[in-house]
Amino acid sequence: MNLYDNIQSEIKKAMKEKNHVKLNTLRAIVASVKNYLASSAEARNKGITDELVQNIVLKEAKKREESIAAYKNAGRNELAASEEAELNILKEFMPKMLSENEIRELAIEIIDSMGAAKPSDLGKVMKELMPRVKGKADGKIVNRIVRELLESR
Repeated sequence: MNLYDNIQSEIKKAMKEKNHVKLNTLRAIVASVKNYLASSAEARNKGITDELVQNIVLKEAKKREESIAAYKNAGRNELAASEEAELNILKEFMPKMLSENEIRELAIEIIDSMGAAKPSDLGKVMKELMPRVKGKADGKIVNRIVRELLESR
């Protein structure tokens, strides 16, 4: 069963359980997938893939994280709690994220294989590293780690 079908079955389960938060969150994912398919000819040709759904789930999770921070800064804790509940549901469908140590190990491996030695090699290293960690690590974290490694050489 692919990820999209899994989400569809979880929607049915949430309906039976009358879990409105989960139901609305999962419906939002399905709507985002359908909107993306409607707007992208390339996606229509490929169809619904697990990678597509994972990318959409990651984007939705990132939106929730930003909303949580904004609501907490504004003192709207009830809205932040609602967003956190949705984020927890999204985490069930997110791919396992790499730890900073795992990212660091991959980055060191690539830096050594490329012979990168100065901060100006950041772009080359990122170009090689990002496809390996796509969907498993936040680009900002990867960038920070690679920058630290290159500056310490």
